[in-house]
Amino acid sequence: MDADAVANWEDQLIADMRAHGGAVTGGPLAGHPLLIMTSTGAKSGERRRAILTFSRDGDDYVIAGSAAGAPTDPAWLANVAANPEVTVEAEGRTFEATASVAAGADRDRLWDGHVAVNPHFAAYPEQSGRVIPMVRLTPSG
Repeated sequence: MDADAVANWEDQLIADMRAHGGAVTGGPLAGHPLLIMTSTGAKSGERRRAILTFSRDGDDYVIAGSAAGAPTDPAWLANVAANPEVTVEAEGRTFEATASVAAGADRDRLWDGHVAVNPHFAAYPEQSGRVIPMVRLTPSG
């Protein structure tokens, strides 16, 4: 898919989510828990959007830096490490949040919880050959 086709597909996905309180109702991702995270580029300083599968840990949203099992981290991971203040659209609401990369036992617990809700993530560590980073998005205020 070329860049224009990808952008068009993402725009349609986002329109579906916004029209249905954050739920995806059509296409291959129907029923998946997705959020839209807008971060600031680590190098460019430009705002960047990412559509990501999430799980919950209390009031926090949890996302995995899986890049769909790719051998390298997704670009958004460097963005949130450099600029942790992000905007999130999830479950029909938009809010500011602080992103933090989990470590140690907390990372492992978040990974286990994420895979329990999203079992298709289970193969990503072996497929990618790396430990998948876990990021907590804590709503501000």
